[in-house]
Amino acid sequence: MNGFAIFGLLGATVLSGAVLGAALGLTGFVLLHFAVGGATRLGVQTVWNVLNEFTLTAVPLFILLGEVLVASGLARGVYRALAPFFARLPGGLLHTNIAVCTVFGAVSGSSMSVAAAVGSVAYPELKGRGYDRAAVVGTLAGGGTLGLLIPPSLSLLIYGALTDTSIGRLFLAGVLPGLMMAGLFMAIILWMAWRNPAIAPEEKSVALRAALRGLPAVLPLVALIVAVLGSLFAGLATPTEAAGVGVAAAMILGFTIGDLTLRRLGEALIGTARIFAIIAMVFIGALVLAQAISMLGLPQQMLQAIGEWGLSRWVLLLVVVAIYLVLGCFFDGLSMMIMTLPLVFPLLTGVGFDPVWLGVVVTLMIEVGMLTPPVGMNLFVLVGITNGEVDLASAARAALPFWCALLGGVLLLCLFPGIATWLPGVAFG
Repeated sequence: MNGFAIFGLLGATVLSGAVLGAALGLTGFVLLHFAVGGATRLGVQTVWNVLNEFTLTAVPLFILLGEVLVASGLARGVYRALAPFFARLPGGLLHTNIAVCTVFGAVSGSSMSVAAAVGSVAYPELKGRGYDRAAVVGTLAGGGTLGLLIPPSLSLLIYGALTDTSIGRLFLAGVLPGLMMAGLFMAIILWMAWRNPAIAPEEKSVALRAALRGLPAVLPLVALIVAVLGSLFAGLATPTEAAGVGVAAAMILGFTIGDLTLRRLGEALIGTARIFAIIAMVFIGALVLAQAISMLGLPQQMLQAIGEWGLSRWVLLLVVVAIYLVLGCFFDGLSMMIMTLPLVFPLLTGVGFDPVWLGVVVTLMIEVGMLTPPVGMNLFVLVGITNGEVDLASAARAALPFWCALLGGVLLLCLFPGIATWLPGVAFG
């Protein structure tokens, strides 16, 4: 069975209205039954083997960590502590949006959780100060994507589980690209403020001594970052154990210095179960499809065809990036990644791309999807926070510069792959 037939079958199941995970799994089972001699048991066996891996249990824990942070309201103290350091820059507290999203990205692997946690504090604060509302939403939408890149990243965790790539290497690979994107986002805010000073009112300067007095409010979150990432990178804990430590620490902080209550904790648990159920359904379907694609030898056939056509690996990467841009209009980021990796990973690593580097590039493309309407999830989260004061079209226009910056980040990684591979190389040799 050729690739066109497979894509046709997959397209038919997706367009039938079936849940995405069911559509992927059904396509895989049909291929295993009719094209691989009735080997449907292999799909079931693959799902069983992967779901029994200890690493995968970190996924719901990192989701819960993000949900607890949102419910606890810890972003409020961090935001107010960091705001004085950016007040005098062109763009003012819009830079604080990026800085706080960067900090929260280091303890929450979810883009939407970061956008919701910081947005719930930043939007009413900046609206009251006279900032352009669409600009506030645009910076929060862009900053929220950092939650998927800066470790602990849910995207990199799932990528590692699906492709059998080292989670530790992937997490380290996301550090410098994440900081690079935060810097690019702040540069964009400077450009926006230079082009249109009206987006940010002039802020009063704060003495350095007064600003430093507010920094202790950041220390609990720093302790949480050390607990999660420190234990992971030091080799003291697996991703699952690090996530468990992070959840416990977040709950303690939430109950002691935050606004966490038993009711909010219950809502966080329900939200976690709902999100993980969606991800797990797609994950299971993708595993079955991946087994079918592997049995059919489709990646090898495509690599042979690429060799006959004389396509370079960079042209192939460009085609994959274009496909992700299109899919980002219709699918949420993690579903899109899980759906495509069974084919994209063996194809691109087969032409020589480093699997760890590829994980960062794929994550950046997922972040692009988080800002791409009509399904851009960060946009929907923040439009909801504004209670309709900023509509989806205005939010998408305001997020466009950050959308472009993410694509620029992909280009920089292509030109300078060491941005992603240097830290893992130093740590693991």
